Amino acid sequence: MSPGAVVNIWNEENKDWLFVQLSSGYAGYAKASDIVRDGQKTVEPKKSTPTRAERNWKGKSVNLYWEAVYQRKPNPETFGELPGVNVASPTWFSIIDGDGNVRSQADSAYVQWAHGHGLEVWGLLSNSFDPDMTTEALSSYEKRMNAIVQILEYSDLYNLDGINIDFENVYTKDGENVTQFMRELKPMAQAKNLIVSIDVTPKSNSEMWSAFLDRKALGTLVDYLIVMAYDEHWAASPIAGSVASLPWVENSISRIIEEDNVPPEKVILGIPLYTRIWTEAQVDGKTKVSSKSVSMNAVEKIIKEKKLTPTFDKDAGQNYVEYKEDDALKKIWIEDKVSLKSRVELAKSMGLGGIGSWNRSFSNPSAWEALQEIHK
Repeated sequence: MSPGAVVNIWNEENKDWLFVQLSSGYAGYAKASDIVRDGQKTVEPKKSTPTRAERNWKGKSVNLYWEAVYQRKPNPETFGELPGVNVASPTWFSIIDGDGNVRSQADSAYVQWAHGHGLEVWGLLSNSFDPDMTTEALSSYEKRMNAIVQILEYSDLYNLDGINIDFENVYTKDGENVTQFMRELKPMAQAKNLIVSIDVTPKSNSEMWSAFLDRKALGTLVDYLIVMAYDEHWAASPIAGSVASLPWVENSISRIIEEDNVPPEKVILGIPLYTRIWTEAQVDGKTKVSSKSVSMNAVEKIIKEKKLTPTFDKDAGQNYVEYKEDDALKKIWIEDKVSLKSRVELAKSMGLGGIGSWNRSFSNPSAWEALQEIHK
């Protein structure tokens, strides 16, 4: 705190240390001897009103899909049936500079289509996955508020039902500012009757993708914590393996619930609709591993054309095929009705708030048939 800063004193049970809050929203302990009292007023407790999540979603499962939006506007008329889905989260918004300015690719027609089909729309706001820009954009109350005010204005403009925050590739030192951003966003979004969710990775030692996330604090601030339970074996993994084996997924969710005290009903299980075709080739006497991400339809086509018979991998909890091509071994841990049904059953058995699928364009009709079981 700078000299002359004005604070509210919220707790003085400890004579030496007072719990105070700055006008920026930051709160913490300050030495009592450093604070000069300037008066006293009684704050009447406000009656708490139920949030939108409590009103609309209590006892009801979220079945969300992300819509990856790049250059072209997705055309909902080409989507086909999406039985059981009740939330769309298009990747429309991104913080694009150190001042916290937000770029929009939102589409009113998409929102109208979604609402017409009984879907809520939770617009996604990313940090453009740019760590240096994120450091600057979240560095002050004014810059964070600039981003918050803009996303709330867009929410009004496009009649959104919620905001999904997806901040990734962030320095560990900026983790506190990510939490503070959510602390400042939540009451303003709640005042506008918006659902607030944030995407988090499973816990790991990765600085840029995991260590910066204070899942315990975030769990108290948001309506939903969406755990992106995939990329157990990432694109450049030196070892071929499942994108998200079932035991790994269960362990990832359990750790967040148990270690960070996040209520299960606040947790949404992120599910991959993509898989990876792994290639193991012999180069100079060593096995070189590479991969590419493909859709469910692409895998079905390969299985049909090559007349492959999948076998069930008990360790991964999903079907598996392998075949030879151009002197290389190809391996695929398949996302299909079997694996998706298992993920849904896991979410239900753990009492989670629902599921979220990345992303719609990787799916085929069988995916939605399996995923709608979340409601049964």
